[in-house]
Amino acid sequence: MTAFLRPPALRPGARVAVVAASSPPNQANLDRGLAAMEEVGLKPEVFASSRAGGTEYDYLAGDDLLRAGDLTRALGDPAFDAVFCAGGGYGMQRTLELVDWPKIDAARPKVVVGYSDVTALLEAIAVKLGWASLFGPMVACDGFYEGPGQYDFDELMKLLFHPETVTELVFPDARTVVPGVAEGHTLGGTATLLAASIGTDTSLPARGAILFLEDVDEELFRMDRYITQLRRATYSDGVAGILLGTFTNCGEPRDVERMLVERLSDLGVPVLAGADIGHGIAMQTYPIGVRAQLDTEAGRLRLLEPALIP
Repeated sequence: MTAFLRPPALRPGARVAVVAASSPPNQANLDRGLAAMEEVGLKPEVFASSRAGGTEYDYLAGDDLLRAGDLTRALGDPAFDAVFCAGGGYGMQRTLELVDWPKIDAARPKVVVGYSDVTALLEAIAVKLGWASLFGPMVACDGFYEGPGQYDFDELMKLLFHPETVTELVFPDARTVVPGVAEGHTLGGTATLLAASIGTDTSLPARGAILFLEDVDEELFRMDRYITQLRRATYSDGVAGILLGTFTNCGEPRDVERMLVERLSDLGVPVLAGADIGHGIAMQTYPIGVRAQLDTEAGRLRLLEPALIP
């Protein structure tokens, strides 16, 4: 089983780098998210990429060098205890081409948080640095910028400050696709980003892992194509279990689930659908690179170790 380095939990006063390694975030929402961080005792520092508008392309926060430089500094500077992504969108794959990995001390893991396009970064730091991370809400996005009292925000903060109290993720509305219990390290994220990384030096196959998948704004036939690619590229070979989250705006929900069941239920491993993680829902934070047990009949993921070092 792969072992990942878990970063230390955060404490009041922790310094947090806020970067935009994908698309430009909504600035008003970003400011609200920064205020929410300060309200719980975090000290955010906004990097230039988070304030940069589109340059050559309006879907990219500044140019590739700016985003990669900010990300390299945020990950490598020991002054920061954590790196929070301002938002997702598009562009992380371009950013990863230019990250200067040798400048980052792999022996000093720090908290990294994001989801959606940030899936590619979470996968990359697992490969390049061996760090665990958090697939969770981002500073300028719904569920975070509203601050304390918002489910997404509160669940993330509980995990960041008191990881020893988060011993399991429970999914009351989940549906058992294939019954059983699986153990392994947690991996995954947004399916299209995992598929896009295949063949690169930051792709991490799911052998021995509990693989989480979710996505947003894809036509059903495209989603079918991405899931099939994960199969045909042998990414899913040897997977221990599969957890399916939201597939928002990817077609009629019953059709999406029928396709996922058809594409994944024959792998011979436990599969659970309908977890409240992903786009378009008040979401729990999903740790990446943590030993866990998935029980598809009980509808829960039990963490066999804290996601962060208490």
